[in-house]
Amino acid sequence: MYSKVLPRWATRLGPIDSHSALQTVLVNRSEGARLTHARAGLYAEAVRSFSHFVRGLILALVAGLNLIGSHPLAAAESTAGLAQTLRSGTASDHRADDRIALFVPAGEPATPFLPVGPFSAVWSGDLSVDLRGDYTFHGLFNGHLKLAINEVVVLDADGKTPAWIESTKVRLNKGANKIRAEYSAPPSGESMVRVYWSGKEVPFNPIPVGALNHTTTPEISLANQLRRGRDLFAEHRCAHCHTTPGGMPDLAADAPAFAGIGSRRRFGWLAQWVANPASMRPGTPMPSLFHGADATAHSDAVAAYLTSLKSATPPVPGTAATSELVDAGKALYEKLHCIACHVAPDDAKADASKISQKQVLAKFTPGALVAFLKKPSEHFAWIRMPDFKLSPDEASQLAAYLESAADKPVERAAPTDETLILKGKSLVQNSGCLNCHSLDLPNSFKAPALASLKPDAWKSGCLAESPSSESKAPRFVLSAADRSALVAFGKSDRLSLTRHTAADFLERQSTSLTCRECHGKFEGFPAWELLGGKLKPEWATRFIGGTESWKPRPWLESRMPAFPTHAAFLAKGLATAHGLPPVTPADDAPDTELSKVGHKLVGTSGGFACISCHSIGEFGATQVFEAPGINLAHSFERLQPDFYRRWLRNPVSLDPNSKMPAYFDEEGKSALGDVLEGDGPKTIQALWEYIRLGSKMPKPE
Repeated sequence: MYSKVLPRWATRLGPIDSHSALQTVLVNRSEGARLTHARAGLYAEAVRSFSHFVRGLILALVAGLNLIGSHPLAAAESTAGLAQTLRSGTASDHRADDRIALFVPAGEPATPFLPVGPFSAVWSGDLSVDLRGDYTFHGLFNGHLKLAINEVVVLDADGKTPAWIESTKVRLNKGANKIRAEYSAPPSGESMVRVYWSGKEVPFNPIPVGALNHTTTPEISLANQLRRGRDLFAEHRCAHCHTTPGGMPDLAADAPAFAGIGSRRRFGWLAQWVANPASMRPGTPMPSLFHGADATAHSDAVAAYLTSLKSATPPVPGTAATSELVDAGKALYEKLHCIACHVAPDDAKADASKISQKQVLAKFTPGALVAFLKKPSEHFAWIRMPDFKLSPDEASQLAAYLESAADKPVERAAPTDETLILKGKSLVQNSGCLNCHSLDLPNSFKAPALASLKPDAWKSGCLAESPSSESKAPRFVLSAADRSALVAFGKSDRLSLTRHTAADFLERQSTSLTCRECHGKFEGFPAWELLGGKLKPEWATRFIGGTESWKPRPWLESRMPAFPTHAAFLAKGLATAHGLPPVTPADDAPDTELSKVGHKLVGTSGGFACISCHSIGEFGATQVFEAPGINLAHSFERLQPDFYRRWLRNPVSLDPNSKMPAYFDEEGKSALGDVLEGDGPKTIQALWEYIRLGSKMPKPE
């Protein structure tokens, strides 16, 4: 079932490259593929640099099919992934999907655009390979799965047991091959399907999205428009005015709280923001509320009232910024990869897709920026700004840098005229501000419920292309495509607002939170496409939410930011989108005898010498010279068993930059022929049984 990503002669570079300069791994198949550790001295030091170069070259030449990313033969006019159609009764949904995989918990819909109940799913498109060869496809599913390659059915079975079902071996031609998978969910309970492939040069893994492509259909375009309209409805807080039954988590998304806002924001910035939010932040969902001759006066009145709302414990201004503090802040800014979402304050280039930080001096009162950086979600739970768990010193450094390079504003003193402040208070109560922003103040603004809106209403009011000057409706800055998407969604039954799936939340919010701007681009951030099949949702929830007590890669200066409000939904979506359950099934007790074998395997005496690079609890790695490994005591709580097995079987097929050596040959045989008779799957399982002990793992000998 398994095979290596590289030719046999090439993979032998792995152990030489991945062990330290003091060790060389010699594989002697004539003696039972025994792995022998020997001092290599200057020889290993000389080999190391050369093997880096050769291995990288080989990966670039022959491992293209297994890399996550664009496939070299994918047609330019095609769209990555497969076309997916889901049906339940007379309802259908269409979209592009990166993989043949899904998991639908019992009692939930397959997609928000379908009702709860039995459904079918079809994936279709092209599977491209750069060399002709024989491949096997593998399905893990309940219900029924039929898979056809080039219109020939290669797998047609009921998945009644939790075991992989293999297809007949099929010849894939160089270039594009038609692929079609048809899945029928069981009549009740949970539904799941995952399809992998394997071949001589392709390890047992999910088919990479770069090898899949399809031509967009009118059905997909229409469904995408409805989905975009639904997303915009939630993003712009439309349900806060036009009330509707919930279900979609984003419908409850808040906006910055007004309590104490006068201690955090300056009057001049607030006045300009209320008058024209889009001029300060392109793409903001915040609308302009006031129009006509009185717009400026109304905006100033609202800003005056908000500025009067002081906190009982206002932010404490910091000490004057020094050049050392500014330099430290700039270095921290770079370490945290803030440019993934922001335009740096000292960057003259404009980027409408990112938030400029040139306004921080105009926006924040003294000390408020430091307080904000320490806890961004304190007054805004659904904020996109993550929590980096900054120390007080780090927050002060970062604020010093941001403020030193920001534009110097011409500050307007906050009005103290009580009449103006009372006018602003009345406008806040009557203009819809309190539909989104919380404040202990009666709300007098009313709007018709969503169900009462007639089809024509979706082309007037908030969505009018050319609103009249007399209109009091909020004005959102929407493109023609966004307005059309909202109109199309408004004309639908809108029942998708009452339904929620974690995979749908993931697709929407991972884009909003720009997860892919870091993952796969910076060191220490694994490729986004790997995460769902890699991490258990319970651990991912803690890690994304910022509550995990340990850092997987403490040697890296970068850190994972926390999104506490989004964490649980994102973690479950990562799992279900890859065909894994949102709650990890309970395990039986570890196999005591196999765990003893695993204990031996991690050591240097007759084992794989895992402890050379990996720590185990308090036992530190013994010979890390280049690439430390993650502490194995945390691996069980963190990794999906399926990912662990695929990773150990062939690490570079999942991460081409991995320094982890390959210990198994093309047939899956272990290099340690005297342990479990060299049986690869049993050897991998023995290590897993040992790793399952977690904090109770006995120290290596």
